[in-house]
Amino acid sequence: MARWDPGTADRLRKAALELYAEHGYDAVTVTQIAERAGITRRSYFRYFPDKREVLFAGSEQLPPAVAEAIGAAEDAGSPLRTVLAALVDVGTQVTRLVDPSPERRAVIASSAELRERERSKAAAIATAIREALERRGTPPEQAKAAAQVAAIVFGDAFDRWIDAAGERDFPACLETAVATVREACR
Repeated sequence: MARWDPGTADRLRKAALELYAEHGYDAVTVTQIAERAGITRRSYFRYFPDKREVLFAGSEQLPPAVAEAIGAAEDAGSPLRTVLAALVDVGTQVTRLVDPSPERRAVIASSAELRERERSKAAAIATAIREALERRGTPPEQAKAAAQVAAIVFGDAFDRWIDAAGERDFPACLETAVATVREACR
């Protein structure tokens, strides 16, 4: 297949996920992923910097998108409500771009390296939320608390969306995640 084929990145993601599920993340090489996708090892690196990022490509765009949405959000009465309203839109956009594959989550759960990458991603989202709230004038202590809760709720909502195999929309999953946190705080 030609290296400029617009479907190459998707083929690489699919090949990596299949191989990780079959052999385990640690046992798979970039060369194996590239071969299964029908390209050379060298061409692989035109799409992804390493074998880990094939699972996380594009995630670096999420924190700035979250921050932008919070910056543009109407005041919903509290910092946390404002963030949650913004996360409905961001989460809906993300779910349009992500395959609700439970296999990806299983591969991540099976590897300490990938779990750490997932935690780093969540921390970056929490930081983006906190900083966006502070730019809106929220006191730092409140911004930090709201960001941590919102990041947990966002992650839980995304997990619920994956569990539903995309059959539930993201706003419904977020609403359920918020209700769960409220119930836990009673």
